[in-house]
Amino acid sequence: MRVVGQACLIVALACAVYGVLASLYGVRSGRREWVASGRRAVYAMAGSTAVAFLILEAAFERSDFGFALVAGHSSTTTPTFYRLTAMWSSQEGSLLLWLFLLGTWSSIILFATRHRLRMLAPYATAILMGFGTFFASLLVFAESPFGASNPVPTEGAGLEPLLRDPLMMIHPPMLYSGYTLFTIPFAFAAAALITRRLDAEWIRSTRPFTLGAWALLGFGIVLGARWSYHELGWGGYWAWDPVENASLMPWLTGTAFLHSVMIQERRGMLKIWNVSLVLTTGVLAILGTFLVRSGILNSIHAFGASTLGVPFLLLIGAMVALSVALVVTRAPMLRSEHRLDSLLSREAIFLLNNLVLVGLCFVVFWGTFFPLISEAVTGTQASVGPPWFDRYIVPLALVLVLLTGIGPVIAWRRASAAALRKHLLRPALAGGLLVVLLLGLGIRGSVTAFALFALAGFVGAVVAQEFATGLHARRAVAREPMPVALVSLVRRNRRRYGGYLVHLGVMILFVGVSASSSFQAIHDARLKPGQSTRVGSYTFTYVKPTSQLHAASNGRLERISLGAVLRVKRDGQAAKTISTTKDYFPSQDPSLGPVSRFFEGEATSEVGLRQGVLKDVWSAVNPDTSRLRARIAEGDKVFAKAGGALTPQQANEYLAVALQGLTAGYAKDPPPANFRLLISPLVTWIWVGAFVILFGALIAIWPTPRGVARRVSAAYAARVGREVRIPA
Repeated sequence: MRVVGQACLIVALACAVYGVLASLYGVRSGRREWVASGRRAVYAMAGSTAVAFLILEAAFERSDFGFALVAGHSSTTTPTFYRLTAMWSSQEGSLLLWLFLLGTWSSIILFATRHRLRMLAPYATAILMGFGTFFASLLVFAESPFGASNPVPTEGAGLEPLLRDPLMMIHPPMLYSGYTLFTIPFAFAAAALITRRLDAEWIRSTRPFTLGAWALLGFGIVLGARWSYHELGWGGYWAWDPVENASLMPWLTGTAFLHSVMIQERRGMLKIWNVSLVLTTGVLAILGTFLVRSGILNSIHAFGASTLGVPFLLLIGAMVALSVALVVTRAPMLRSEHRLDSLLSREAIFLLNNLVLVGLCFVVFWGTFFPLISEAVTGTQASVGPPWFDRYIVPLALVLVLLTGIGPVIAWRRASAAALRKHLLRPALAGGLLVVLLLGLGIRGSVTAFALFALAGFVGAVVAQEFATGLHARRAVAREPMPVALVSLVRRNRRRYGGYLVHLGVMILFVGVSASSSFQAIHDARLKPGQSTRVGSYTFTYVKPTSQLHAASNGRLERISLGAVLRVKRDGQAAKTISTTKDYFPSQDPSLGPVSRFFEGEATSEVGLRQGVLKDVWSAVNPDTSRLRARIAEGDKVFAKAGGALTPQQANEYLAVALQGLTAGYAKDPPPANFRLLISPLVTWIWVGAFVILFGALIAIWPTPRGVARRVSAAYAARVGREVRIPA
């Protein structure tokens, strides 16, 4: 099947190249049959890539170690779910996933526009198939996922222990879906510039894909943060890691585009700005893919150094050159149809919102690439840490939250101060009352934290006010019960009310970030069983150690767990227990002995976590295994002396007995263990906010009912007719 899989990739490459050539020839010559043939080449590329994808997945599922990729990233002890998702833990598998998703989304958009955008679609097809050619070439010539093992091992290396987490297996497909979906608006924006068809039709056609890219990329980012919070054992969820930052940058510019494009649709303004934003977002999506594979910046998420840095740099350079050339040469045609009427208008607020989002992106970009910038200028590679990012990100984020509340209520073109005061007075009072309530409850913290809470209360009240106003109007007209009126209101204006929910979710997420960062109590302690320590108003007591051997479904030993049971008691409340472990996975280093390899391989933290609406109680343990070293060395010597006298089955049985004795000895006479203990307020609201954002985005993406769409189109046509006033 390896040969079939490789053949599918070659077919995919051929289809991608043909799609580029046929589409360009068809549109330049005016022969629509060639344009249609180029579009069908996209479907063929997607199909052949899907077959290759399924072949590789089947190899992982059945642990076919004849595939070098399977042998290097899976094993018979890897659970089935992780075997099925282990493919994208590798360089080659993730590239195949990228190509598979690109083919899928490209096929959907080109099928949807097969009777529309006749001049734009062929150029967009050529650009999308240019991406397909690039990634298929990498898979065929540089990083083939269908390489053979020689010799074929009896057991694989296994999945990276840190990736044995459901969230981390879902996180990459979410990110890659966002990255690949952002190539859709990039391709159509470039096509609009090439053909000089610079109206908003391409924006309307690609809006669902842009919103989908934004939502999936954002949700993927939050999944990664959640994984970091409960898997890495340091207690945080965002470390300003280069690969984390690389995924955040296109999300920020994509957010800016989704806001400013409304100005172009309504007023014909900001055309240069919008095409620049969408082209930049496409470039940043490829840059995020590049950073994972280049090895130029250190990251826990990266695949390490590879030979793919140069090809990706060439692709990014070509995209930047194409984007700049198109925008510069088409600038006269991108002039705004109207000017900004007033600084007190929705257009002005959206523009300021855009500047803040781009400013955030620039800060992230500068901080991420500062090691390379400093090395180029001074010859020494220096880096910046979280305090540097916080110094600039926090004030910009506060301004962004403020604008999130003002934007929905301010009028287009020109707003009066009196009307704005009327709409914002009650939300502003709500924000102030929230701060007073927090101070009355005895909560103290930084000025920025309370500023964020005040702004969050303000935004929440704005959203509630807008829903209440719409509901009142709806019930006055239709006389519907409240639940029915709410559904009808949202269904008839999904973009507007879906956007309000997104704003509400962003506010909730920011509250969780601010509270968990400003009011978190963290303490590192070394405890013996029976000893206690305090963290804020909580007392943690080390009750007892735990130890366990874990076998896979096939009976082979998978990992060793050493941990602790903690009793947690808050002043005046009943005590509760939490358990935390550190899992040790065997190393594949042949120079290590059969016993020591279980303690010299990768180790992961399984945190003890009690989640709550108001706060999380979090713990991680780092067992002291120094007392076991002598017994581990002795066990290796015993097995070395036995040599070939033991059959494989006997060796496995004796090894299990030896490891059982080691772990039992640790539990019987445990040394002090090192603990990291946290009390993290409102951190749960980060994940709640993310789901609210996703829900709002799904509402905004969902197609409008046909009847409503026809009425909206008719009203729009009538308005345009009145504005144009075509003479008889």
